[in-house]
Amino acid sequence: MPEKRKTRGLRHLALRVRDVQVSQRFYERLFDMKIVWQPDPENVYLSTGYDNLALHQVSPEELSQFNLYQVQPLDHLGFLMDSPEGVDALFKEVTEEGMTIVKPLKRHRDGCYSFYLADPDSNTIQVLFEPTVQL
Repeated sequence: MPEKRKTRGLRHLALRVRDVQVSQRFYERLFDMKIVWQPDPENVYLSTGYDNLALHQVSPEELSQFNLYQVQPLDHLGFLMDSPEGVDALFKEVTEEGMTIVKPLKRHRDGCYSFYLADPDSNTIQVLFEPTVQL
């Protein structure tokens, strides 16, 4: 019988982006991510210490076909916050800066509290307080 494995959660996500540097600054500033590896100017790997985000530059050949308004396979990615007040603070910051809010603040039936915003490549990000997840 094979040894039982324990999944520790989804800890890695890779996104194809139009401008690695613009996206890198976005995720560093809003979500406290730090560079853990940058093998070349077209690729960067960021981490919070718990999660890893890879950003990959769309090639010049693909860029002309990179349509942000078509349906994308990724619905959204999420960043957990330590409190509802943390969600409120980030909502205030991104609203004041004129960033795109996809869905406004909402308290969910399960006790979660969140809002959704768009990153520079129109990927949807849920900023979420989830009371049952211990960080």
